[in-house]
Amino acid sequence: MALLPKKQLLNMFTIEFKSQRTIQSIIDDVEIACAEYGFALLHHYNYHEVVASKGFPINRKVYIYEVCQAKVASMVLTSNPHFAPFMPCRIAVYEEGDTTIISTQNMQMMIDSIQSQMQLHVEAIGLFIALQEMMKKLKG
Repeated sequence: MALLPKKQLLNMFTIEFKSQRTIQSIIDDVEIACAEYGFALLHHYNYHEVVASKGFPINRKVYIYEVCQAKVASMVLTSNPHFAPFMPCRIAVYEEGDTTIISTQNMQMMIDSIQSQMQLHVEAIGLFIALQEMMKKLKG
């Protein structure tokens, strides 16, 4: 894997949607979209403000949202506690020039690793699909 180009590696581990909507319009809709798609919004960070407060300002807005579907989280942590570092699901919304990017980690490899746990596998696929659909809706 280390021999793959950086962009190909990022594409393996992340999913992103590009939007022409303003970053403000997208972040204004996150809480409503979470409720619509069955996610609890646990925390959010204005990450550009966090790093600036530590003396490291950046020239773009970056928002991080931690979202969860408790039923799936419970199932995962009961049978696969080694997945805990990847939880909760995170969505990043950031500016890249005139484009707003909405991204998350690609969970497909982790989901594939639990195929033998049929109910959990089905629930995890449902969560991942819902997360991507929510991101598409936010994209506009």
